[in-house]
Amino acid sequence: MVRIQFAINLQYELLYPGTDFVFNIHAAQTASQRLISEQLLISQPVLTAIHHHPATAARYLRLTAGPGPLNIDYRATIDIDHHVGDPDKIGETPVAKLPLSVLTYIYPSRYCQSDRLGLLAMNEFGMMPKGYRRVEAIQDWVRRQVTFRSNTSNSNTSAIDTLTDRVGVCRDFAHLMIALCRALSIPARFTTGIDYGADPALGPTDFHAYVEVFLDNRWYIFDPSGTAIPMGFVRIGTGRDAADVSYATIFGSVTSPPPLISVSALEAPGQPWEQPRHRPEALSTDALPANAG
Repeated sequence: MVRIQFAINLQYELLYPGTDFVFNIHAAQTASQRLISEQLLISQPVLTAIHHHPATAARYLRLTAGPGPLNIDYRATIDIDHHVGDPDKIGETPVAKLPLSVLTYIYPSRYCQSDRLGLLAMNEFGMMPKGYRRVEAIQDWVRRQVTFRSNTSNSNTSAIDTLTDRVGVCRDFAHLMIALCRALSIPARFTTGIDYGADPALGPTDFHAYVEVFLDNRWYIFDPSGTAIPMGFVRIGTGRDAADVSYATIFGSVTSPPPLISVSALEAPGQPWEQPRHRPEALSTDALPANAG
């Protein structure tokens, strides 16, 4: 088990009244990711609503703010209890046996054009034994083919663009890996967290995009960019691609600096918490109920 403490600060300058926001910054609450404490501070006296997505466990904060400065400060402490699996014993789930809620993650989406990558995926991975190791090979292939470089992509960059340009940031690595998995009928989804353990040389602590792949009735964690430590990821949101899980969707005119984020792993004598580390085993923090469909 790990105990993670993190804080997210967002600052905006609103130009007009009646600007609507939808934030996806709260830690998701799942059976494996337990909320110990959290605090939300909003600088304007506005009405808020927090909605829980029943399928993904994501939480969305909605509010309407007036002109002037708006500061959002969210901080939380989370316990994460990982399921640890043997990579050599984890198989792929045949399409005919996929739960209905998982089917959406084998289809092409805006940033993951899996329908255009079928030939590449089959040539590179089609003859490999099916299972966790094949997905791991897709992850490793993406790491070899794409170089991490800040400010090399934008909100329009798709998996096809990343495959062509061979550079990108974490969301670009995730989109390409997801597209290749789906091209092989392996369900894969885009997941957001915080880049715990990332090299400070890559820049300040930031939101992080990684991949969850559905294998043997569980969503297993993969980090194709390889820039952070998966054992320290706090799951915030999941979706088909980045279009589904923006940390802030804004309906109005605003200016803002980059988010300010901090994260740490806690330790205490006599407690079961351990420091996140890179592990060779398969890690999961999300399983479907036996009757999910």
